[in-house]
Parts: sequence; structure tokens; C-alpha cells
Amino acid sequence: MRIERAVPADAGEILTVQRAAYVAEAQLYGDPFIPPLVESIEQLRKVLAGDAVVLKAVLDGRLAGAARARFSDRTCLVGRLVVAPDLQGRGIGRRLLTALEDEAAGRADACVLFTGHLSEANLRLYRRLGYTETRRERVAAHLTLVHMRKPLVPAGTA
Repeated sequence: MRIERAVPADAGEILTVQRAAYVAEAQLYGDPFIPPLVESIEQLRKVLAGDAVVLKAVLDGRLAGAARARFSDRTCLVGRLVVAPDLQGRGIGRRLLTALEDEAAGRADACVLFTGHLSEANLRLYRRLGYTETRRERVAAHLTLVHMRKPLVPAGTA
């Protein structure tokens, strides 16, 4: 498997994997209109052409997963970590998130992310990788977001 920067031409494949990956989340929360499922290809192309860092995992010529990061001051905002459903549980998400953290080292002091309170596999992954819960935010009757943070060690000081 290789992890590399995504480009606007990857938008269709990324959106396909993103939608497949988020169907389970939509079912878990009873909400088919979560943002990753309603994002348009034009919106994703704009992200890919902008200043966000978008990484993709390619396995045997197939897009296996992707992850995004934006920066706000010295904080890396991680979003849309997705892995194709049939490839989940193989360490692809961990490798993508670690690669994003490596990209952010030196540019950010910490990475932050959020996931839904019922998303146990996501919460386990993030905790294993050193993220700690900072707060919970109830955004709907059926959804509480769990916000998490991980301090980054500057490159070359580990």
C-alpha cells in the first residue's frame, strides 16, 4: 500500500469510497443526510484544489481510503478519514492518520478531530493513536460529537 497526496482528478474515487464508508455511520445515527454523504463532487474538487492536505491510500491500484486536514493557526483539523468498507480493519485508517500527523508536524502543535458518540471503532482507533477527549457537543437529539486532540512532536525531536 502506498499513501500519497490526492489531486482533483481523484475526486470521483474519493467520493465513492467516502459515501460507502459513511453509510454505516448514517445507519448508526439514523440520519442519511450527514455531511459526508451529501457533499458534492464539485465541493470535493474545490477542497482538493485548495490548501487542504488530502491523502489517499492506494492498494493494488485501488483507492482504499483517504483523509483530509486543514490548518487553523498551529492546529491541524483532521476530517473525513475514510476506508473502503471491505478493507476496514487492516490498518489503512491508522496509516492515513499517522501520515497526516507526519505532514502536520512542524506546521501544527496538535491535531484535532471529532466523531460521533456511538462510533466505537473510530473512538478506539483515535484513543490507540494518542488522541484524548477534550469535550462533547450535542448537535442533535440523536448525535453528540466527541472532540479529541493529540499534541504533535515537532519533526526531529522525537
